[in-house]
Amino acid sequence: MEIKALPKALKLILFISRALLKLHKNHTKALKRTLSNTHGSHFKSQTLTSPVYTSDLSQKTLIFDVEETLLRSPSMFPYFMLVAFESGSLIRAFVLFALYPLLFLANDELSIKIMVMVSFFGIKKDGFRVGSSVLPKFFLEDVGVEGFDVLRRGKKTVGVSKLPQVMVECFLKDYLEIDYVFGRDLKVFGGYFVGLMKENKNTIKHRINEVLEEDDQTVCFSNKSVKRDWISCSKEVYMVSNGEKKTWQILPRERYPKDLIFHDGRLAFRPEPLNMLVMFMWFPFAILLSTFRAIIALTMPYDALIPILEFTGMQLKLTNNNSTPDTTSHDRKQHKGRLYVCNHRTLLDPLYLSFGLKKPFAAVTYSLSRMSEILSPIKTVRLTRDRDQDAKTMDKMLKLGDLMVCPEGTTCREPYLLRFSPLFAELSDHIVPVALDSYVTMFYGTTASGLKCLDPFLFMMNPNPVYRVQFLDQIHGVSSQASDAKSTRFEVANNVQSEIGKTLGFECTSLTRKDKYLVLAGNEGFVSKR
Repeated sequence: MEIKALPKALKLILFISRALLKLHKNHTKALKRTLSNTHGSHFKSQTLTSPVYTSDLSQKTLIFDVEETLLRSPSMFPYFMLVAFESGSLIRAFVLFALYPLLFLANDELSIKIMVMVSFFGIKKDGFRVGSSVLPKFFLEDVGVEGFDVLRRGKKTVGVSKLPQVMVECFLKDYLEIDYVFGRDLKVFGGYFVGLMKENKNTIKHRINEVLEEDDQTVCFSNKSVKRDWISCSKEVYMVSNGEKKTWQILPRERYPKDLIFHDGRLAFRPEPLNMLVMFMWFPFAILLSTFRAIIALTMPYDALIPILEFTGMQLKLTNNNSTPDTTSHDRKQHKGRLYVCNHRTLLDPLYLSFGLKKPFAAVTYSLSRMSEILSPIKTVRLTRDRDQDAKTMDKMLKLGDLMVCPEGTTCREPYLLRFSPLFAELSDHIVPVALDSYVTMFYGTTASGLKCLDPFLFMMNPNPVYRVQFLDQIHGVSSQASDAKSTRFEVANNVQSEIGKTLGFECTSLTRKDKYLVLAGNEGFVSKR
């Protein structure tokens, strides 16, 4: 009986298997028809290769998936790390770094939600400026030339991002000149971010349709592996693969639609996971090293401290082009010292100039922190920004000896020179321009919105910080110029700025301290004296 029953059982199993297989095939075909009806009849899909470069896009509205078609890197971790570190704290950054293995294993949406929670929770909404002062620099360095070239060819452009709006809006609108930006909205309670994103299903598609006009011809750019609902807004879609993005070139600085002159933040490197691991391992040693360097700089004589600091990794590259070292007869009559006029890179500019000269002198400052004044090994004199009073103060200091001044009034990290205040041109007939440049690999020694008293300390926390000091030929002040001194003091200031710019290869601008602080800190540069 069992032997005869076995074929019947096999037949039953085979029948059930065939039925399930047929049901599965029918379901698959129905699903394919559904997808085809939803998308296939509305657009033609192409790759972002030669067709898009030969087609005419000048009268079309281009819709970009920002992370997938404009940025070269597939990872959003560095941008959230910048938010956690710059707007939060070192501890918050370490928590985000410790969660990286989980982020690596999680899907894309869950990973972003976790990073949003860690980076934004408890951050004050009105005080959040990382999106405009820090992130644009790192976003621009991640833009691919190929995607950028297509972006510039459209009549109107729309950027759609999976990141929070506050992270990408400034970069996309101000620096890439995209017309409309649609990102994720963050929940706020009591003026603080709670670390959650608002659910906006179908909202982006609706918002895109709102800005489109009836006669707009739209073209979407997305990634092959990513499904976006808003793609159905367009009948024509170009797909970009991850392999294609790997071959993209970095957008050169000279092709930026808007010059990146000002940026803030402490991290001088792209905070990828491996880079952050190195930083966290280096940090305890950096604190000890910076303390040791500071003690050496404050206590040792010049002949001893320079080689010791060189041994610890702090490099000083000195070039002396000043062919007229003697003071002029006019200055001898008034018993004045030399006036060293420098561009401003960090708060350590006077110290490195002192190392180069191997002698102390006085330096005038505007907003030096009280702690920096106390620890400074050279004499510092605070100016008031009242022209007449500052002129008297500087003239008095020149009669006591050599004096250093930075007419820019604030630091600038990028290869640009801000406008030189012309006050110095009236005070001395012996002006020695000094071109200064600095180089760091881990931490910036300047800030617009953070604690300025930490600036020198963070600069010395770098493994191998480099300072270049170049003395240029003497330039005469207005006392030896034409009788109309009012018109020539600006010419002298512009001449000094130009000579320093040529030496460093920096571009001269008419921007001021006020412009910098309005961009980076939202104020006019009146920082607290901490």
